[in-house]
Amino acid sequence: TVALAVPTVLAAGTAVLITRLRGNGPRTDLGLVWSWHDVRVGVLYGVGGLVVTIPASLLYVVLVGADQASSAVGDVFEGLRAGPLAAIGVALVVVVLAPLCEEIVYRGLLWGAVERYAVPRWVPFVVTTLLFALAHFEFTRTPLLFVVALPIAFARMQTGRLGASVVAHQVNNLLPGVVLALALVGVLPADMG
Repeated sequence: TVALAVPTVLAAGTAVLITRLRGNGPRTDLGLVWSWHDVRVGVLYGVGGLVVTIPASLLYVVLVGADQASSAVGDVFEGLRAGPLAAIGVALVVVVLAPLCEEIVYRGLLWGAVERYAVPRWVPFVVTTLLFALAHFEFTRTPLLFVVALPIAFARMQTGRLGASVVAHQVNNLLPGVVLALALVGVLPADMG
């Protein structure tokens, strides 16, 4: 769990540190502002995204086969068992920490960098969504990850801030995080994680 979390946390921490040392701070440079409005927007895009991504995931499984459809995180934990506290820790990394850190890097730092070139609004949307999908280094899953990232990017574009995309990403990761935790404690078969 630590090995999976550390690179993402370091990347997000570096992004925040850079904005503090050489920029205008994370609020301005990354859009890292929290509001209840952004939480509501994030939940709506997250749930709406599930309406799109669950069927897309099922289609992906049909196209590539169930044996090829697992995620890199699922592969890391496949066949492992853990106690409830460790399983909860893994779920928190997948559902809370990873989405926060990934959003700081992609829809925060990268989005802001592309936006500075005074390009049309859709350019940071497409660039960050594509790079997010590619950066998972699961190239057979890249089209699916692109689809998964669309509602998350829409949340960022609608509000102009990071909070909504973080929440949308967390909602998106909730089901896989819970399934992974249940597989780790043995409630679900280990190959479902």
